[in-house]
Amino acid sequence: MARVTVEDCIVQIPNRFDLVLAAAQRARDISAGSQITVDRDNDKNPVVALREIADQTVDSGVLAESLIKGLQKHVEVDEPEDDDLERLIGSEGLGGGAAGLDGRLAAGETLDEDAVTGLGMQVEQDGESGSGFEDVDDNMLDDEA
Repeated sequence: MARVTVEDCIVQIPNRFDLVLAAAQRARDISAGSQITVDRDNDKNPVVALREIADQTVDSGVLAESLIKGLQKHVEVDEPEDDDLERLIGSEGLGGGAAGLDGRLAAGETLDEDAVTGLGMQVEQDGESGSGFEDVDDNMLDDEA
């Protein structure tokens, strides 16, 4: 078979720019392992793609759809809603008073001791010994120096 020309394909896809995009997409599909629908005859993938378009062995609508999907940068992912996340966070138990998504408690809520311990937010009570801050005066600072 003789080499295909653009004039053979322009009957199928009238716009030359659309034809180039469709043929390029089909050539990429062939390179990715898609089955060819015409004899290869030692032709390269772009020529095979043009021959398939000229012979109408591939659907131009399917080519246009795969081209659009191939060019999309943003793929929409179904993410859970904020209400669902808060329900999940609240059900896994911070116990009494669960922090919202922004880490703040609702008005009037407090964390119970287990939740405070789980978050590593223990606060030293008066009279407990530990390594903490204490008020010092100038005399103490002079004694240490």
